[in-house]
Amino acid sequence: MQITVDNLTCDGVRGLLEEHLTDMYATSPPESVHALDMNALKHSAITFWSARENGVVLGCVALKALTLTHGEIKSMRTADKGRNRGVGSALLTHLIHQAKQRGYQQLSLETGSMEYFAPARRLYHKFGFEYCGPFADYAWDPNSCYMTRVIDNNATGPTLAQLN
Repeated sequence: MQITVDNLTCDGVRGLLEEHLTDMYATSPPESVHALDMNALKHSAITFWSARENGVVLGCVALKALTLTHGEIKSMRTADKGRNRGVGSALLTHLIHQAKQRGYQQLSLETGSMEYFAPARRLYHKFGFEYCGPFADYAWDPNSCYMTRVIDNNATGPTLAQLN
């Protein structure tokens, strides 16, 4: 599996993001959907990566710069073909490494509070994310969970073998 910066022009990525948005709107009230569309993901403060195997898109994740030391995880999604194969863990490991490279001291995210989002919350918790209050421009929302973790730029973190 290769994880690379993606320019958001591939049909596989487009389809995965459309599926992501469809699921978010089917699961959460519209005012509680914070997923970004393709155009929003092209903002200069956001870096988007896709994970591919033999040209097939298995997942994606984005990192949004909130400040010089604080980043936000956006658009984390694993394709059906990538589920239960460590794609989410690989993407999150890559993103945390990139955040360390940028000198970030904190990573935060918003995800849903419903049962549908429980696997995502478990994955984030496994990577050291803890629940917190709203951050950046978010406001308290009963349909959202906010999570954050401090980045120790001297630690390497768990390997994929340790996580699986």
